[in-house]
Amino acid sequence: MNLDLLPDDCFAHILSLTSPIDACRISLVSSSIRISANSDNVWEKFLPPDYQQILTRLRHPLIFSSKKHLFFRLCNPHLIDGGLKTTGKKQYMLSARELNIAWADNPLFWSWKPFPTSRFVEAVELRTIWWLEIQGKINSGMLSPKTTYECYVIVKFVDRAYGLDFLPSKVTVEIGNVKSEGNVYLRQYESKKQCLETLWYSNRMELVLRSMAFRGIMEERVACKREDRWIEIELGSFYNNGGDNLEVKMSLKEVTGTHLKGGLVVEGIELRPKQQTTANHM
Repeated sequence: MNLDLLPDDCFAHILSLTSPIDACRISLVSSSIRISANSDNVWEKFLPPDYQQILTRLRHPLIFSSKKHLFFRLCNPHLIDGGLKTTGKKQYMLSARELNIAWADNPLFWSWKPFPTSRFVEAVELRTIWWLEIQGKINSGMLSPKTTYECYVIVKFVDRAYGLDFLPSKVTVEIGNVKSEGNVYLRQYESKKQCLETLWYSNRMELVLRSMAFRGIMEERVACKREDRWIEIELGSFYNNGGDNLEVKMSLKEVTGTHLKGGLVVEGIELRPKQQTTANHM
């Protein structure tokens, strides 16, 4: 059958039922087919249903010549909501400003400052504290339906970071009535550079013994280096069925130890489809 003989609207409808990759491949068949394969009628079907809402929330307006051009531009991350979130093909990152960090507004404990490698205007650095609690939330309607998402807290460690690798932090991800929990070490025990005597806490020997006990019975998750020179620590994963606007809650807490902690830099929390990989184990 000669595809060139099909009416343009009929052929465009057929292409819209395929995939972006298929449409690009078919466009190479002939010049007439290329016109249909590149048409707005085809590529609008590949855009997310709420793409117009996404466009209104972008920090910087997108310039595009066609729906196909728009599709590929949205495949890259973009700042939205005044630079508080980034999105790219239903991948989100909440900045530190949108997180609920215990005592983050107290300059004695936390310091807000710009970091050259951050995608946001500022991140927050932990000066010293014993109660570490970071929480974030997002509406599931902002994410792709029928998709499993992984959640990561994105961090750095300053040279003199301390107290972050003796006790595990509790991490949780919750959506609806489904909740996952786990434990994670912010830093690998072997990479610790500072000595115990530089830390201030009430009972040094008790802390060491508790740390050894935790390490003997719990599986340790490993922090991963990213291409953007930050470090990601997994909080958990969840399945977004779609159709319901449920609140996704994510948290990281270490509130059982009485020792001081410092030197942790928090950029935000990232949610991305499970199949995407951007990091390497440390």
